[in-house]
Amino acid sequence: MRGWLIGMAAAAAAIVGLGLFPGMEGTCGSGCGLPVGPGGEEVTDVFTFVHRPLAGDGTITVRVASLTGELPPDGPGKGPQPGLVPWAKAGLIVRSGTQQGATYAAVMVTGAHGVRLQHDYVHDRAGKPGAVTESAPRWLRLTRAGDVVTALESADGTSWTGVGTVRLKDLPATAEVGLFVTSPMFVEGVGAAGASSAPSLATAGFDHLTTTGGWQSATWTTERIGGTADEHPIGSGPPPGPAPGDAPGGSRAPAGGQAPGAEQTGDGFTVSGSGDIAPAVAGAAGLGTTISQTLVGTFAGLVLVVVVGAMTMTGEYRRGLIRTSLTAAPRRGAALAAKATVLGAVTFVVGVAAAAVVVTIGPGLLRDNGVYVHPVSTTTELRVIAGTGALLAVAAVLALAFGVLLRRGTTAVTLAFVATVLPYLLSMTVLPVAAGAWLLRVTPAAAFAIQQSTPQYAQVEGLYTPANGFFPLTPWSGLAVLLAWAAAGLAFAAYRFRRRDV
Repeated sequence: MRGWLIGMAAAAAAIVGLGLFPGMEGTCGSGCGLPVGPGGEEVTDVFTFVHRPLAGDGTITVRVASLTGELPPDGPGKGPQPGLVPWAKAGLIVRSGTQQGATYAAVMVTGAHGVRLQHDYVHDRAGKPGAVTESAPRWLRLTRAGDVVTALESADGTSWTGVGTVRLKDLPATAEVGLFVTSPMFVEGVGAAGASSAPSLATAGFDHLTTTGGWQSATWTTERIGGTADEHPIGSGPPPGPAPGDAPGGSRAPAGGQAPGAEQTGDGFTVSGSGDIAPAVAGAAGLGTTISQTLVGTFAGLVLVVVVGAMTMTGEYRRGLIRTSLTAAPRRGAALAAKATVLGAVTFVVGVAAAAVVVTIGPGLLRDNGVYVHPVSTTTELRVIAGTGALLAVAAVLALAFGVLLRRGTTAVTLAFVATVLPYLLSMTVLPVAAGAWLLRVTPAAAFAIQQSTPQYAQVEGLYTPANGFFPLTPWSGLAVLLAWAAAGLAFAAYRFRRRDV
């Protein structure tokens, strides 16, 4: 009993100690300055904007005649590579203003996802698939009627298809409307060894630009939303990667040739842009850390918890106390259920207490050490805290079942470690992302999904890996996998326990 208590205390200390370790890495500290979107979420809002003020209702139509791009050089001394990142965006946008985080709706063509209607950073709706080429341009149209924005697309400028309609409740009477281009970070080498990322550039050729309605000015203004004073033309400055003062999400073009900006060409513009208009995802550009990552010590605590769980029964076999226990409690099923209940309850309390310390106190300490921690809602914090306790408790019960079945401490602990801890460690370190995701779907380690604190967005090309706090299953689905393993293991253990002599 004394050893079990020491093991539980050590598990709590491991979770807290590793969670509050001040050496955790982060790419921006307390002054990260991420803009906040209309829904209160942190966002990336960096793009080239060619716009005019629209008072009241109106329509803007344009043909996207071309969409090309440049990716970072593939080696020292080399020029940029031609190509587009999948979520490069070019199209029409209506915004409440030019400040970052403003409410907006945009219809766009993309590098690899066809036409999209996006609004207020987190909402995305698909239009027709297909890329823009010289032989296959795409017409786009935005119509504003009060706070309702309607998006349409066409292949020939004559037959139009609706993409969707959205309502922007905070859209003022006079909005800024026009053309935009942006291109998210180029990410390569995603796998066990990590990944590298650098800014990319997209260039769109717009023509047949027409407007109707209450436009206040005939002059188009070109503005770099989220731009910085140290932007460099491609090939003229330092190598790719964020520089001090760069806006989150990548505000510079990759080293190579062209810089973000716009040039008027006949009845349209050629516009180049870099950045993104999207929710700020921790894995997208290394933007700080999440509370999921502060709970990295859970795996160490889990090792100790499964040892205690397995030894709860195997210790009695090793010391010859099993007959005494069964004499005192001859109903073996009830005795096993009692052990599982006590073990699970104690482990749950220890896990919740340790996670609560990390989640409530840890972010402040980490920010003091220059690490940016993405804030989350109170509901999410409570789910992560309670979920961590449940993860540890159910894993301990599963280890207890292994102890009943195997009766040998070393073998039971090894099996519990292989089933619950090893898949998590492998997916975090040496396995390719796809293989790691498979393990985190079918093994008891799937329950680590309960600690995911930030959502994964399909329209953001991010590093959605366990190391960045993202898991292949939803939080409750992941916990359900572990519960299924524990229920099956405990039922089989009870069956075998009843049929043995001891």
